[in-house]
Amino acid sequence: MAEAAEILGVAQATLRIWAEDGKIPMHRNPANGYRLFRRADLERFLEEVAKPLKPR
Repeated sequence: MAEAAEILGVAQATLRIWAEDGKIPMHRNPANGYRLFRRADLERFLEEVAKPLKPR
């Protein structure tokens, strides 16, 4: 969680909210319930939010 938040440049609480809202795919470790994120999913999210908005 901490590493994923650092990659995105946000607080862990923000990442938790985004994951719970389904904005970033999250997986749970079955042994301890920790939230896990794939680096490719984080990079895809960063690319998506970096796109300029389309004019109206």
